[in-house]
Amino acid sequence: QVHLVESGGGLVQAGGSLRLACAASGPIIDTIIVITNTMGWYRQAPGKQRELVATIARGGSTNYTGSVEGRFTISRDNTKNTVYLQMNSLKPEDTAVYYCNGGNVWGKGTPVTVSS
Repeated sequence: QVHLVESGGGLVQAGGSLRLACAASGPIIDTIIVITNTMGWYRQAPGKQRELVATIARGGSTNYTGSVEGRFTISRDNTKNTVYLQMNSLKPEDTAVYYCNGGNVWGKGTPVTVSS
């Protein structure tokens, strides 16, 4: 069974930056299958539904939700079985728990709080 573990969340002032990481582990072949296919970062703010933030496809193409376009960057390091989310120019409205997803595998999330 593949597991995804997020890290890198925390408290930051508006305008600051954070880099989230999502590390995949488990049976080696299953882990490679998960991490090399489409991976995504989602977030859920208090009282709101979970929303898609960014995805990176198998070939490396990326997509972002409009509110983070130009501020967030998703990337992947296959040698480390890890997906990253670089978040710059953070805003209070980015405050949420951020989740990593690959196929039907979800991490438990890492909280991000942006103070004004």
